[in-house]
Amino acid sequence: MGAAGRRVLPVLVPLMVLALGTAVRGGPGPVTCGSVVKLLNVRHNVRLHSHDVRYGSGSGQQSVTGVSAADDGNSYWRVRGRTAAVCERGTPVRCGQAIRLTHLGTGRNLHSHRFASPLSGNQEVSAFGEAGEGDYLDDWTVVCSGTYWARDSEVRFQHASTDVFLSVTGEQYGRPIHGQKEVHGMATSSQNNYWKVMEGIFMQPSEVFKVEQYHAEL
Repeated sequence: MGAAGRRVLPVLVPLMVLALGTAVRGGPGPVTCGSVVKLLNVRHNVRLHSHDVRYGSGSGQQSVTGVSAADDGNSYWRVRGRTAAVCERGTPVRCGQAIRLTHLGTGRNLHSHRFASPLSGNQEVSAFGEAGEGDYLDDWTVVCSGTYWARDSEVRFQHASTDVFLSVTGEQYGRPIHGQKEVHGMATSSQNNYWKVMEGIFMQPSEVFKVEQYHAEL
């Protein structure tokens, strides 16, 4: 993609999302496959973000950061099934299920591998692949309580291959992404790796989920 195309994407992405329906904040109900969401790191109050800027060290892949701006168009991620699996649109994501998070603006997947992150020296988190297809290192397990990932709950994302948790500990970048926070993988669970759904477009739950809920209430 050329430079002109990259400049247009941050403008187009919010319009693409809004075309799917009215943007809403997280609330009651499950997160479903096909939903497009922004994810907030609860402790550091930054949203998971990416852009077509590559790391100058480590893997050299597309960088993933945390930003404080709620209205940033590069913070939308689509919830999808794990690599080589299909999760039908509207299917609620279960606690313990492996998923992919695909960056809406660039089509690359949230990814991790055994490179050191540039600021803290923890495990690097990047965005990888083309048009939503990467490899098995794009898979993250949703760690939560209960049966389903609830929109209004705080959850953790554990990398399925290396077991690190998606985290922010406050390290801040300088140029060319001044003020953005490092996102990395940490081996231990802590308050730094809790995330919550904020703004997004949520696909309606499938009929199977509605039947399950009906029987649970009987």
